[in-house]
This record gives sequence, C-alpha cells and structure tokens, in this order.
Amino acid sequence: MRVLIEVLSAYIEYFHGGKVDMVSFDGETLRIKMTGACLGCPLSPGTLHGWVEGTARQFFPNLKRAEAV
Repeated sequence: MRVLIEVLSAYIEYFHGGKVDMVSFDGETLRIKMTGACLGCPLSPGTLHGWVEGTARQFFPNLKRAEAV
C-alpha cells in the first residue's frame, strides 16, 4: 500500500502541488495526511476519495474507506 500511495503522491505533487502521505492502513481503513496545495483545498475530498481511495481499492478490494487525518 505504501508504494502505491507514494506513486499517487508523486503524480499529485507534480501536477497539482499537493502531497499525500500514508499514516496507516489496517486492512480496511486507509489514513492519509494531505499537505502542500491539498491542505485546505476545497477539492481535497475529491482527491482523497476519487483518486486515492478509488485507486487503492483496485489493488486492495477489502479497503472500506480512506480518511484524512
């Protein structure tokens, strides 16, 4: 999971100026810290749920949710 989040973060950082870091993953809940341009951005819920959660779920089908911490 960590490598996947690092790849997503590199893309987000390059194209949008934000960054996402994995805090933890217990098999069902992915906790992400959003920084850079993502911090306080009104579109960050879309980034979290659309990009990060949606992509992670393709590789980890047991993922129930992603949350920002």
